[in-house]
Amino acid sequence: MGYDGPTELYIDGEWTSATDGQTIETADPATEEPYATVASATAEDVDRAVDAADAAAARDGAWRSLDPSERAAHLHAMADAIDDLSDEIVLVESHDNGKTPFEAGLDVDMVVDTFRYYAGWADKLTGQTVPVPGDRLDYVQQEPLGVTAHIAPWNYPFQLAGRSLAPALACGNTAVLKPSSQTPLSALYYAEAAERAGIPDGVVNVVPGTGSEAGDAIVGHPGVDHVAFTGSTDVGKGIMSRAAENVTGVTMELGGKGPNVIFPDADLDDAAAGAHYGIFMNAGQMCWAGSRLLVHEDVHDAVVERVVERAEATTLGSGIDDDGRMGPLISESHLEDVEAYVQAGLDEGATLATGGSRPDDRGDGYFLEPTVLTDVTNDMTVAREEIFGPVLSVISFADYEEAIEIANDSPYGLMAGVWTTDLETAHGAAADLDYGMVSVNEYPVTFPQTPFGGFKQSGIGREQGTEALAEYTQAKNVNVNLEG
Repeated sequence: MGYDGPTELYIDGEWTSATDGQTIETADPATEEPYATVASATAEDVDRAVDAADAAAARDGAWRSLDPSERAAHLHAMADAIDDLSDEIVLVESHDNGKTPFEAGLDVDMVVDTFRYYAGWADKLTGQTVPVPGDRLDYVQQEPLGVTAHIAPWNYPFQLAGRSLAPALACGNTAVLKPSSQTPLSALYYAEAAERAGIPDGVVNVVPGTGSEAGDAIVGHPGVDHVAFTGSTDVGKGIMSRAAENVTGVTMELGGKGPNVIFPDADLDDAAAGAHYGIFMNAGQMCWAGSRLLVHEDVHDAVVERVVERAEATTLGSGIDDDGRMGPLISESHLEDVEAYVQAGLDEGATLATGGSRPDDRGDGYFLEPTVLTDVTNDMTVAREEIFGPVLSVISFADYEEAIEIANDSPYGLMAGVWTTDLETAHGAAADLDYGMVSVNEYPVTFPQTPFGGFKQSGIGREQGTEALAEYTQAKNVNVNLEG
């Protein structure tokens, strides 16, 4: 099936080729066949995009000068446009990323909800008055930052771009969006949706390109006022360093090594279902994956049996031509990296309970069987490092204190899960876990209105919720001496 959607850059309301004609070729991870050829932005193209965004973000610009209620109407219209384009985006996301249509559909629905949520905030960004000594009026108002850059990852190309784009636009900022060079296609539908919604030129600019050229040009651009990045911790550190050259603010959602903790009083069937979903959805290519399954020793064998049964019943496939419930990994090189992690786990003493191999019944595609490793200890490589694949490491614990100690013994702190029927255990664990998000009796879960972000090396700042509004605004204090 050929691709016939947008393939050019979108700058200042116009579709355009890259300055030097450079392109990126994408492949379908389920078939390994070429899928689309997309324009690849140069540093000069980034300059044009930032200049266009800057003009629209000026005080008298086409976006910032709009009445907030008009911005809200535009964002509602953009949500409607994305909803109308949903079938196309799902198909593209499945071919470009390898997601099953079910998973891609969830992503698009989340983006529609996110745009509608932040559209509701556009005319509600109020300030405050501050009581100060003397005959003075002192107040604080929230102003947009200006030009925001959005560097989206390949694992959730559409959803995670929209997660930062929507609040930035609602706050009166303009945007330059650079998707991953591995999955550049779905981001271009933001441009198409912006056109359909009548968003003014220059407000939304989309520039597919490589990280080394387009990404570096964006992050280091003096005209960019804020960078939102989702990706690995190592790359995030590099982006922070580059942005620091211009004292550019950053929002970073980085790596994770989520502990999913099952206490002995938990509903084991529900816990096993949550553990399965928390590691094998999106083929485990998730920062918030519950990749460490911590199980009380009294129920360890019963939980492992249930999880293995579910893993072995998971059908693999792209979901386009077959009834797949878990898609492929993003590339051959990433598949090889995940396989190396599995082997490292076995070399260090883990036991392979199921999976660990490429499926015999699929000749093409970057598929790996859902994999469960038992007898894992928290000092093993598979328990310390982010694998970013369908590999579950099961760790046994003896009591509450040991569970919390193991869970918190990680450089990451994004999301943790707790499975228990005891309220004291649930709330106690939520308080004791050093994670930005804790989910009790379901995993993973998030909503547009709930903050998303982590502690430690899992990132800086928050996406979603009212917390994201603070990421994309800056406070201005005004003091008026009424005696003057």
